[in-house]
Amino acid sequence: MVASSSAPTAPTSHPRLTPAEVATYRQEGYHVFRQPVFPPAKFAGLRNCFENILDNLESDVRPESMDVPHFQHPELFQWLFADEILDLVEPILGPDIALFASHFICKPRGNGQRVPWHEDSTYWKTMITPMEVVTVWLAIDPATTENGCMRIIPRTHNTGKMGFSDYEDLTEKAVFSNEIKAAQRDMTKVIPIELEANQCSLHDARLIHGSEANTSTKRRCGYTMRYISTKVREDHEKVGQWHHLYLARGKDYAGNVYGDPSRAYPDLARFRAKHGKSGH
Repeated sequence: MVASSSAPTAPTSHPRLTPAEVATYRQEGYHVFRQPVFPPAKFAGLRNCFENILDNLESDVRPESMDVPHFQHPELFQWLFADEILDLVEPILGPDIALFASHFICKPRGNGQRVPWHEDSTYWKTMITPMEVVTVWLAIDPATTENGCMRIIPRTHNTGKMGFSDYEDLTEKAVFSNEIKAAQRDMTKVIPIELEANQCSLHDARLIHGSEANTSTKRRCGYTMRYISTKVREDHEKVGQWHHLYLARGKDYAGNVYGDPSRAYPDLARFRAKHGKSGH
């Protein structure tokens, strides 16, 4: 692990969101970025890296559940720390940025599981303070209504629940075992986030979102890259056995402890698997 005194990296001077887009993100809780995120060759490298990880999954691991793959595959940091990504989140978070988590959520064709309606924040409420996380949802495959693209309910990040709605257990097989109670989600306001490969959306951790099962003939995979300001404090005493932050840009302000992006942490992966821990 790396102490909070790690040498800072240079801040960006090339923000990829305009002030108006940031204002809309803060109001609506999300933004859709319709331009290619990475140059073609760099995106192809990420897709190939994902395919290699997918091909070597343990037989009992669903492809929807490829949580924090960077703990075991540090080669992913060439994309997680890429200026193309950090220049998207800096206009929202500021110049001092930490990687909070990442997750390949891959729905295979024909039997991809549904993602129940949820707020990311409900899974993280004992991990960080304050709850200020920006997720970049990068489409590895095209994401459409047909193959189970993400769906969101705008402005729910600023409701009275503020990312902590009431949940009920599910009897069906899904990515999560519970879901926000129906009375607390207005389905008339749902918006599908359809993306071409190498496009992305950004959303607030407190936004209500989910996705349908993939019963189509086309796979749907996205890579979620999750970032916080380094002014956000992780409870390292509580979660350090199974989770690490990583300093991505700038310097630390919260006294956090950071993982080393040059090494793998198989011990964290084993602990998570044994104790049922999840970053999402």
